[in-house]
Amino acid sequence: MPTLSENVLFGMGNPLLDICAVVDKDFLDKYGLKPNDQILAEEKHKELFEELVKKFKVEYHAGGSTQNSVKVAQWMIQRPYKAATFFGCIGTDKFGAILKKKTEEAHVDAHYYEQSEEPTGTCAACITSDNRSLVANLAAANCYKKEKHLDVEKNWKLVEKAKVYYIAGFFLTVSPESILKVATQASANNKIFSLNLSAPFISQFYKEPMMKVLPYVDILFGNEMEAATFAREQGFETEDIKEIARKAQALPKVNTKRQRVVVFTQGKDDTIMATENEVRSFPVLISDQTEIVDTNGAGDAFVGGFLSQLVYDRPLTECIRAGHYAASVIIKRSGCTFPEKPDFH
Repeated sequence: MPTLSENVLFGMGNPLLDICAVVDKDFLDKYGLKPNDQILAEEKHKELFEELVKKFKVEYHAGGSTQNSVKVAQWMIQRPYKAATFFGCIGTDKFGAILKKKTEEAHVDAHYYEQSEEPTGTCAACITSDNRSLVANLAAANCYKKEKHLDVEKNWKLVEKAKVYYIAGFFLTVSPESILKVATQASANNKIFSLNLSAPFISQFYKEPMMKVLPYVDILFGNEMEAATFAREQGFETEDIKEIARKAQALPKVNTKRQRVVVFTQGKDDTIMATENEVRSFPVLISDQTEIVDTNGAGDAFVGGFLSQLVYDRPLTECIRAGHYAASVIIKRSGCTFPEKPDFH
């Protein structure tokens, strides 16, 4: 095994403390939630978080999409510890302290921007059978300041150390200028910059900042729902996921030394990958449906597994195999959690 250096993988996003619970349909209906969706909390969701904790048996996990992915990547890599770096904003409160402890336990090198105006962000994961509805209250995560954190010399040095960069599209709602700064740096130095479509609303309501970043994207991730919305917003005039992947792959790109790769997951259906020359499908690892505990975090885990091989410059087929492995582990557990060591060969 080639040895990796610390901080080889860089992630930046919205650190959230996940509050997970199995709920009933009435609870979803009360707050107007769809069974398999992800949204930002609005005024009408104010009571939801308290009710969730009062009414159901909850578990707390360190979450937030990008943070989940880098945690899984670090778990797959194992050593060195701190191969993965993470930036984001938290509050100086008890949830913030839990998050710090959890990322430390995951051996991720987290450098949070800490502020006291807003509390640490939370995400309610409302689970019904094998669906999950996510409601994120960004709070502190929304307060990330480029000039107060990313631009600070010692932090920027960590960005420069990385070879592979990953940011979930969710961060476009917080600090598009931070994403652009990292993306242009990666592109100028011929390093790999990857982005996730993250949720249908990002392609719809944050289209402008997304399209500013897209020319720098070497690897674009998403799931079938996000791909469909992206295609509609881009006027692709197709609902065929392979065709959408092909068209997304061909969108303009700044660093022409690297051809864009597009990877779309579809739950238990085949994962689709588009490269310059072809579009391929890869069957996921079949798991016994009765073993599925919670699909929350499966997409993040897939990306984490993928990145864990990408940092070693392994072939894309290996990256996908690792992604499928990581997702298959996560769905058999509650929240985005994993056993002590991976069993991936």
